[in-house]
Amino acid sequence: MFADFRVGVSLAFRFNFFLLAGASFFSLLLVVWMSSEFSGRQPATIALDVGLSVMRLILPLVMVLVVQELLSREFDRRYFLSSLAYPRARQGLLLGRFASIILLMLGVLIVMAAALGLLVAWISEDYAQATSISLGWPYIATVALIGLDLLVLTALATFLAMVASTPSFVLIGTFGFMLMARSFAAIVELLTRETWVVEGAESYRAGVGILGYLLPDLGALDIRMVALYGRMEFLPSDLSVLVVSCLAYAFAFLWLAVWVLQRKRFA
Repeated sequence: MFADFRVGVSLAFRFNFFLLAGASFFSLLLVVWMSSEFSGRQPATIALDVGLSVMRLILPLVMVLVVQELLSREFDRRYFLSSLAYPRARQGLLLGRFASIILLMLGVLIVMAAALGLLVAWISEDYAQATSISLGWPYIATVALIGLDLLVLTALATFLAMVASTPSFVLIGTFGFMLMARSFAAIVELLTRETWVVEGAESYRAGVGILGYLLPDLGALDIRMVALYGRMEFLPSDLSVLVVSCLAYAFAFLWLAVWVLQRKRFA
């Protein structure tokens, strides 16, 4: 498994992972700086808010591209004929590559979070806001839950890479799942408070609410309000249950990926 982990890291570097991560990093800094220039009263709050949004969007994209290269193309280009030529467990190949993806994405997340924090701290020095941001433990907790969100999506992308016939399905499936898992709870809450938004809001809300039994609530992992305003009451009351459920989903997706690979027949 450790050998597959090293191979996964090497393949990611050959895939120009540093170039992809670097472009994402500088895009984040540019967008954050530009957004702060458009806010006259709360530049630090706006910059941090936009920065977290960019991270939650761009990190899954980078992750999917890496999964496509390390897993999907392994079978699409028939590299498995070499990878599995030596006596080794199939799950070792999968888990090693998965671990390499997680490590690489964790590194990108930490670097982005640190750079975002430093940039926002520098922006906040130019203007004293009435409500200051919190770059301490609230910010660390926010970034940690972004990492948990990314873990669930990585496990899902790994599973899709095992069942999909084309690498593009990994991108479509992962982002489709991400959009539903991040938005269904907000839609249900909106239809509960604003019943005039659509006709037949009650039946529509009940239909969307079914997703709560099928998908993890990734939208609840976005606790940026804690860091934006430094108030811990913005934390979800069931945060521990939410974390455990997301970890369970990640484990389930990874177990399914291993199960599919074990029963995969190669032509």
